[in-house]
Amino acid sequence: MFAMSTPIALTMGQQFEIERFSRAIDATADAAQLRSIAKQLLQAWHTQKAATTWVINQQMTPSGTVRPEMLESEHPVE
Repeated sequence: MFAMSTPIALTMGQQFEIERFSRAIDATADAAQLRSIAKQLLQAWHTQKAATTWVINQQMTPSGTVRPEMLESEHPVE
């Protein structure tokens, strides 16, 4: 899609959430709880990915209409 020369800086809030989830994972020995945390993180990742794709699409089309080929990219936006 596009090359990024520098990594995107995380906000303080994002860094806090990463630390919060990291501590929750480290403190959890129960496999069911770990699965639940993993599923939450997976949902959050895909929600962010969909939002990013939507924003890119809005900026790439003059009318702001959604092009179906932009919804499911073979190249993940990270």
